[in-house]
Amino acid sequence: MAKEDTKKQSTYTAKDIQVLEGLEPVRKRPGMYIGSTGVDGLHHLIWEVFDNSLDEAMAGHAKNIEVALLPNNKVRVTDDGRGIPTDPHPKLKKSALELAATTLHAGGKFGGESYKVSGGLHGVGLSVVNALSTWMRAEVHRKPDIFVQEYKIGKPQGPVKKIGKTGKTGTIITFEPDTSIFKDVAFDWNTILNHLRQQAYLTKGVKIDVRDERNPIVSEGKKGKEEHIIRHTFYFEGGIISYVDFLNRDLEAKHNNIFYTAKDQDDIFVEVALQYTDDLQSKELSFANNIHTIEGGMHLTGFRSAITRTLNDYARKNSFLKEKDDNLTGEDVREGLTTIISVKLREPQFEGQTKAKLGTPNARTAVETVINTEFSDWLERNPNDARSILEKVILASKARMAAKAARETVLRKGALDGMTLPGKLADCSSKDASESELFIVEGDSAGGSSKGARDRRTQAILPLRGKILNVEKARLDKMLDSEQIRNLIIAMGSAIADEFDIAKLRYHKIIIMTDADVDGAHIRTLLLTMFYRYFPKIIEGGYLYIAQPPLYKISKSSKHWYVYNDKEKEKILEDFKKDLETSGKDKSTRSGKVKSKDKPKSESVGGFELTSLDGETASGEVEESSFAEASEDANAKISGVSIQRYKGLGEMNPDQLWETTLNPANRILLQVNIEDAQEADKIFDVLMGSEVMPRRKFIQTHAKDVQNLDI
Repeated sequence: MAKEDTKKQSTYTAKDIQVLEGLEPVRKRPGMYIGSTGVDGLHHLIWEVFDNSLDEAMAGHAKNIEVALLPNNKVRVTDDGRGIPTDPHPKLKKSALELAATTLHAGGKFGGESYKVSGGLHGVGLSVVNALSTWMRAEVHRKPDIFVQEYKIGKPQGPVKKIGKTGKTGTIITFEPDTSIFKDVAFDWNTILNHLRQQAYLTKGVKIDVRDERNPIVSEGKKGKEEHIIRHTFYFEGGIISYVDFLNRDLEAKHNNIFYTAKDQDDIFVEVALQYTDDLQSKELSFANNIHTIEGGMHLTGFRSAITRTLNDYARKNSFLKEKDDNLTGEDVREGLTTIISVKLREPQFEGQTKAKLGTPNARTAVETVINTEFSDWLERNPNDARSILEKVILASKARMAAKAARETVLRKGALDGMTLPGKLADCSSKDASESELFIVEGDSAGGSSKGARDRRTQAILPLRGKILNVEKARLDKMLDSEQIRNLIIAMGSAIADEFDIAKLRYHKIIIMTDADVDGAHIRTLLLTMFYRYFPKIIEGGYLYIAQPPLYKISKSSKHWYVYNDKEKEKILEDFKKDLETSGKDKSTRSGKVKSKDKPKSESVGGFELTSLDGETASGEVEESSFAEASEDANAKISGVSIQRYKGLGEMNPDQLWETTLNPANRILLQVNIEDAQEADKIFDVLMGSEVMPRRKFIQTHAKDVQNLDI
């Protein structure tokens, strides 16, 4: 064996070292440069080009940026900045435009005074987009000339050319993503709108136009048919103050004056705005050079440290806290806090090309210093606002201590009982979490059917009595007073809050299985709210699912079909009518297939993505028989066909429930993923919060989309 190994090692020579030239590394490992080749990576292409235009704006050279979605999945980004230089590079003797578009780490952000702050970190933005596009065109306006160069898969299709004269400056980049790299090249309009709105808030005084030219709306006008495109314009003079106001638009503010500061500290520009609301959650958005650092970093750490220290100092000084009282914690001071922390600095240190976390140590010191000074001064100058804030965070502190006592009681009770599982739980025999499933059902009736239908080895059933507490309106201590929620927490085994441990989760499929009616939808929403607010890691781990029980059972002769929505029911009935008409014409016997279960793909609901898993589409034979003449009335009865509407899971026999909803070979499960955390957070605030008007507006807007409404 040793000789064999030696022989293998001796064949490892210089020829085995692969050298990737030009933009080959990007195409070989695109994830290293844009994070992924999924939907996020696709949109990252737009952000890379847009960031270059935004850098021009932050440097004071651009006032207008336009992003346009074009037919055939093309994107055009236009700005009125200085325009990418086109003159030959003194050393490489190539046009600077060609170098920027075809060479990694070539750009104006590595030194000198061209960009004091920049979102483009590595100088790879334009070249990466070029490498991952089947086609790209760069058009540069630098008075008095217009320059153009085109590329295919990163390679120039000719030299930089002059094509005309111009009286303006700016850059226009148009590109088409490579379908061999990205499986899905359909850009999402809302994703782009949300990102660019955010950028407009962060760069006050810059106008950002967004256009969707993919499917123009055609209407009849005075001059005949006219085409209209969807267009949004973002422009905010208030900057991040307006952003905080926007984020809190559906919440009740605890103080009217939004704290704001903008200050240079040790060559770092620090800008912070904050406001407290009656919410129980916090919204902390941090940015570095306008890049959303979704994983935070040094600037967010510095802010959290400073605001906790400042509020403790003010509370002690003004007798809100007594000597015997414990200090306010970071958790206390962040409850209900909405804040934007934006820093602009030279040569920021990010973790990875996707720039999710800021690692520059000086950013922490700069933010801490500014908040310590400016927020302390603001509290002194605004005593009424300061009192409102302190009352809010001290109440949060008391609730935290009460919640800690409640958690300890739940855990201690479990330990004393030898971790006895709730009496209502019908557990599975398997101890392997990877194959174990927990079905959360409503009521004893559904629980009885489910227990009789399940696979006892891998499927556990936990019935809930009525509707659980709306945790959106309740703190953790009140939530743990609910026996239904305590039973669920003990059944899952992962504990909660500080003691939460995903490794102790007893089931890797937690399935919400409620009736297909309004009450069932309400219970499902209450459970989703609880998981989102207190068990987000269960969602992030891909362990939360929603079952899809059928709405109808359609029977004809000895055959039956389970139907999951009204549209599918009408389709099957329409097929029956067509068969009737055909049989009436040729008197022959036919057979065909009717889909009994059209497996849904993936849908997005309020910041969540619901992805269908498990059972494949099933089908059944339809044998012809004599039908009564079909009426045009959709509700008219068809001879030989009966329709049963399931009002609840308890109405189904165990064998029916197994066949349609529990059997992994046939069932439909929707996996719950957090697609857009900010949008999901907003939806929960609207649907489950205390404010009535936003909820009424939401219902009025979406009422027409409701298909199965039982009143």
